[in-house]
Amino acid sequence: MLRPTARQAAALAACLEDHRQLYNAALEHRRTAYARAGVSVRYGEQSAELKHIRADDADGQGRWSFSSQQATLRRLDKAFRAFFDRVKAGSTPGFPRFKGRGRFDTVEWPKDGDGCRWDSQPEHPTVTYVRLQGVGHVRVHRHRPVRGQVKTISVKREGSRWFVVLSCDDVPAEPLPGTGVATGIDMGVASLVTTSDGDRVANPRHLAATAGRLADAQRDLARKKRGSKRRRIAVARVAALHAKVRRQRLDGAHKAALALVRTYDVIVHEDLRITNMTRSASSTTEAPGRNVAAKSGLNRSILDAGWGVFLTILAHKAESAGRKLIAVNPAGTSRTCARCGHSAKENRVTQAGFACTACGHTAHADVNAAINILRAGLALREPAEAA
Repeated sequence: MLRPTARQAAALAACLEDHRQLYNAALEHRRTAYARAGVSVRYGEQSAELKHIRADDADGQGRWSFSSQQATLRRLDKAFRAFFDRVKAGSTPGFPRFKGRGRFDTVEWPKDGDGCRWDSQPEHPTVTYVRLQGVGHVRVHRHRPVRGQVKTISVKREGSRWFVVLSCDDVPAEPLPGTGVATGIDMGVASLVTTSDGDRVANPRHLAATAGRLADAQRDLARKKRGSKRRRIAVARVAALHAKVRRQRLDGAHKAALALVRTYDVIVHEDLRITNMTRSASSTTEAPGRNVAAKSGLNRSILDAGWGVFLTILAHKAESAGRKLIAVNPAGTSRTCARCGHSAKENRVTQAGFACTACGHTAHADVNAAINILRAGLALREPAEAA
């Protein structure tokens, strides 16, 4: 976390605003060129124009690092590539949009030493600083040692707080001693994780716990006049509540993933398509649809559980610890009997209850699914090891 002075905080805000305007100007350039002349503008052309932009606006765009501005243009180029990929795939395209003041919160410096410098005052005995072109040496509250070689430096604003994000190369792995144990994990809403051993990790439902305060804050925001000081304060309050939920979810995911990595050598999980699972149910006035409200509530619960965040963190920790992570197709794992292999939707008696209609085996539904997931993962692992 950064600890800027008042002057440095103002400079950081100005840097963020100038990069936002550069992003929007580059987007308008692309839109106008294609609309009027049918010409597609590429990153290389816009990057080449940067030197002229900086020369014409020495006290504005010219204050900041050239490479950080190139990173902002590459960010726009990446958005366009993703747009065209979605068009080719036949999914909803989502054309790149202009960034409002609250929609652009990060600036990246692609290379340590080029417009930025991590640990810029190494002779200081107790405090770490990062130097940013146009801002100066900013104090950093470093909560843990930085391992490896710093590659890129990003500065991110969250509400009134500023954070520095480092990307490092050659980070040493920290392999854990082997345990000789494998497990399958079933992701859920009632419990975040259920292992094939029967252990469960509770789903704290952080968003649901904050829903009342968040609803009050959003109602208060809706009453405020646009552009007023009170509205800015209300916006900051809503953002602070969402940020707290995000930090709580990250903290819980880190703890749950670390516990699994310390206990098991092999972890098998479902290869979930969370975007598809949380797609809204279709509903119109003419065709209201069925169970639309229930699907909306389920989507909210899935997103509140943070499956994607947890699986991403689990993958990083498993790689660092030298553990094996296997993703399997989840189809049929919740309705297949772990004892006899009989698969039928009637086997799932309730959300938590499983009773096989063929052999009579009963178990907790999530534990039964986790066992099936483990077997599917081990079946995939054995041919790969033989090859």
